[in-house]
Amino acid sequence: MSAAILTQLHLGLGSFHRAHQAVYMQALHDQGEQTWRIVGGNLRPDMLETVAVLQASHGAYTLETVNTAGERFYQYITAIQAVISWDQELSGLVKVASDPNTRIISFTVTEAGYYLDAHNHLDENFADLRSDLAGQTCSTIYGALSKLLHARMQAGAGKVTLLNCDNLRSNGERFLSGLKQFLAKHDDQTLLAWVSAHTTAPNSMVDRITPRPTPDIRERVKAATGRDDPAALMGETFIQWVVEDHFANGRPAWETVGVEMVKDVMPYEEAKIRLLNATHSCIAWAGTLRGYQYIHQGTLDPEIRQMAYAYVTEDVIPCLEDTAKPYPLNLPKYRDVVLDRFSNPNILDTNQRVAMDGFSKIPGFIQPTLREALDANRSIDAVARLPALFLRFLQRQQRGEIPFKYEDQAMNPASAQAICTSSDPIATFANEQVLFGSIAGNERLIAALRKAVPVVDEFVSKT
Repeated sequence: MSAAILTQLHLGLGSFHRAHQAVYMQALHDQGEQTWRIVGGNLRPDMLETVAVLQASHGAYTLETVNTAGERFYQYITAIQAVISWDQELSGLVKVASDPNTRIISFTVTEAGYYLDAHNHLDENFADLRSDLAGQTCSTIYGALSKLLHARMQAGAGKVTLLNCDNLRSNGERFLSGLKQFLAKHDDQTLLAWVSAHTTAPNSMVDRITPRPTPDIRERVKAATGRDDPAALMGETFIQWVVEDHFANGRPAWETVGVEMVKDVMPYEEAKIRLLNATHSCIAWAGTLRGYQYIHQGTLDPEIRQMAYAYVTEDVIPCLEDTAKPYPLNLPKYRDVVLDRFSNPNILDTNQRVAMDGFSKIPGFIQPTLREALDANRSIDAVARLPALFLRFLQRQQRGEIPFKYEDQAMNPASAQAICTSSDPIATFANEQVLFGSIAGNERLIAALRKAVPVVDEFVSKT
C-alpha cells in the first residue's frame, strides 16, 4: 500500500508564489521526492483568466528566469497539482483544508492584507475586514482561515502549520496574532482554543524579484520551448527562502533543495526588509518622480543609486550592527548584491508594481530605521529622504500626475487628501500615525523631513 500524498494548500496563486515556493516544491519532485504536492486557490474572484488557464493545464506552467548577463532559462513547473475554483463560500478550499493529509496552509496576500496597525492591533477601518468580522463574507486571510480551520476542527483533521510567505516583519507571529484577535472579536472561543492547540505559524523570509507577467514572456517561452503557455511568468535567477523550523504536522524536506531552515529568521528578515524592500521602494518612488518606467532605469541613475546607497550605508547598517554580537550577514556585501540585482535590465520590473502600498511600506520597511536612529541620537538625514520621496510621489498621485494607477490598500483617501491639501504638508505627513506610529509628530522627524524635501525637489527638477 503506497503512502498518502501530503498537501500544502496555498492561498494566493499570484506570480510570486508560482515563481518562489512552487519552485522549491518542484525541486523536490525533480530529485524524486514526491511525498508532497501543492494545491492552490484564491480568496477572491481575481486572476480568473490565469486560474482557468492553470486548471486547463492541471496547474502546470512555464517559468522563465534571467540573470544579470541576460541569459534566460526555462523550467516547466508541475508542483501545483490542483487549482481550486473560487466561490463565495470557498467550498473547494474548505474541502482541501478539512483533509487530514493537508498539513500546511500557506499564503501570499501582500503586506497590506493583514490589516495590522502600528501596535499590531487589527485595524477595523477596512470595509472587507468589517464584513468578514460580521460573518457576511470571507475574503480576508482571517475570514477565510477562520472558515477553513473551523471545518478542519469539525472534521478532526489534526494539526496544521499556517505558513506566511509575505514580506511582513515577523510574518508568522504577527499573522497569528491577527488571526487570534479576529477570532476573539468574532467571539469564536472554541476555534480560538483549537487554533492555539493545533497550529503553528513559523516566521519566514522570502526573496525573488517577480514582475507582473507581460505578453512578451509568452512569446519568448513559445520560441524557446515550443509551448504556447498563457500562464507563463518570469523572475530573476536569484532566489532565497529562510524559514523557522517550527512545523505542527510535518513538512517537506526543503533543506535538501536550498531552503535555509533556521531557529530564528529575524536577522535575515531585517536585512532583507531594510536593505532590499525599503531600497526597492526608494528607487520606485524616485524613478517615478524622475520619469522612469522601470526599476533598473532608476537604479542605473547615479543620483538615485547614491540616494539608496547612502540610506543603507549611513543609517541602516549602523542600526543593524549596533548589537553585542556580530551580524550573521555581511551587510555591505548584501547591499551591493541588492543594487546589482535591481540594475538588471532584463527583468523589466515596473515602478508601478514596486511603488504600490506606500502606507504599508513606510511603517513596515522604513519606520524602524527612523525610530532606532532617533533613539540612538544618530542622524536620520539619509533615511528621511525615503519618506520625503513618498510625500512628493503622493502629492503627484493626488493631483493625477502619476502615469499609472496607484494601488494602496492601507491608504485612507481622506488622510492622503488631508496631507496634500494641508497648509503644511510636511508636518501633516509627519503626524500621520499610520505611517509613523510612535514617532509621528516627532520634532526631529519633522526637521529631517523639512531638510529632505528640498533635496528631493532639487533632484526631481533635474528631470
